[in-house]
Amino acid sequence: MLKTGIYVDAENIRLCGGYGMRYDVLVELANTGNSVLLRANSYLAEDRARTKDDHEYKQKLYRYHDILRQCGFKVIKKYVKHFVDDEGILTTKANADMDLAIDALLQARNLDRIILLTGDGDFIRLVLALQNMGCRVDVIAFKHASTDLKEVADSYLSGFLIPGLLPIHTSSGQNRQRGTAVNYNPDRGFGFMRYFTLQKNGLIPETVFFHCSKSDITNDSVFMDSSNIFEFSIVKTETNNSRTEAWEIILLEE
Repeated sequence: MLKTGIYVDAENIRLCGGYGMRYDVLVELANTGNSVLLRANSYLAEDRARTKDDHEYKQKLYRYHDILRQCGFKVIKKYVKHFVDDEGILTTKANADMDLAIDALLQARNLDRIILLTGDGDFIRLVLALQNMGCRVDVIAFKHASTDLKEVADSYLSGFLIPGLLPIHTSSGQNRQRGTAVNYNPDRGFGFMRYFTLQKNGLIPETVFFHCSKSDITNDSVFMDSSNIFEFSIVKTETNNSRTEAWEIILLEE
């Protein structure tokens, strides 16, 4: 059984496309297969001056913290600091990188696997240190993730591809998914969308046929770039023996 810890750089995730991320899905992911969640920490910023003066902000923020705790996360707050720079401009800072790194290093002695949610390249050295301690480090991020961080991790997966982690708002009855294009044939205009389903034994890859005519995308190179993420509906066609296909394909913009 793999003892797993989750460490969330919440401000980086929030600012880089992960606003509204479902923490309960993270817990479900960590408990799949032969893995059991042992530690779960989320590092968040709080503006104490604002919570003192803005009651609505305080209620909303603390309600959010309570939801995280109900999901089994320990909430570690980093209080926002206000200061005036050399040009007289008021700026704010609330960096929890050091807190996250120290906690992960200390707690890794009792862990086999760490799921790190951040796209910040400043964590590369932490990832290497955790690996040298014998831990597997899986990185999840959304937009603007450091290329070097992706490469040094034992695995990297876009948070957009984890089912339910960032909910897709759809019309009733629609089966919308996010995935990447594979085996695209530009001469014939078809390929397959690769996506994941979250099951008891982990993330299971699935594929579904698509044709470029089911999208407004006219540049074949878009489908040939494995880093591009698409959103699409899975439908059963009335022809081709009710084969399932990906329709209404859109590119998820960075």
